[in-house]
Amino acid sequence: MAALRELLLNVLARKSFRLGEFKLSSGGSSDYYIDCRTTTLDAEGARLTGKVFPDLIHNKKWNPRAIGGLTMGADPIVVAVAVLTAQGTHVGNAPLPDPSQVRDFLIDGFLVRKQEKSHGTGQRIEGFREKGARVVIVDDVCTTGSSTIQAIEAAREFGFEIAGVACLVEREEAGGRPAVEKAAGAVEFVSVFKSSEIRAAHVALKLSTTHDSKLTTEDTEEHRGKGTK
Repeated sequence: MAALRELLLNVLARKSFRLGEFKLSSGGSSDYYIDCRTTTLDAEGARLTGKVFPDLIHNKKWNPRAIGGLTMGADPIVVAVAVLTAQGTHVGNAPLPDPSQVRDFLIDGFLVRKQEKSHGTGQRIEGFREKGARVVIVDDVCTTGSSTIQAIEAAREFGFEIAGVACLVEREEAGGRPAVEKAAGAVEFVSVFKSSEIRAAHVALKLSTTHDSKLTTEDTEEHRGKGTK
């Protein structure tokens, strides 16, 4: 998992992190912004996300039937995990295995609407809907924890048994962890990355890019200088 995690960190630092002055959905302001969807909806970012989350879930021994979270931050994570776990059961040109033989290796997905539909079945949980099943709640960014908490409450109200709660990036300075842990109760809440990790990787990447650009400029000027002699 370490190598995949490092690769995902680099994608987040490159694609999802920005420095500046930003207004947050919580109403506060910040000198940085993380848009995880530019990573989780990126082809390579989705592949890495779909590998890192199952590895985390396996290491925690949560053994869920499905993962899900509040739309839309959780959507790409849920789909990536469901697809990658299914692909992991099929090797090369071998015949597709019987679903009953790979059930323990598959992780299905569900999404939690922000409010119940006013038409059709009126359901709030979409996708996997097996009452009593063990599930993991996921989110992309945890700031105040509001979206994660809404998903926890909706999942329990539906009848799921929550085995664990995980987010891709935790903005630790925002202080949302206590609220999520309170809502989770005895269930563990973990984050794949802290925002400080993404920031450090982003800054290092910028410094490396600036250094490489400087070297390229110096090499070009030196080459021009030699050409005029």
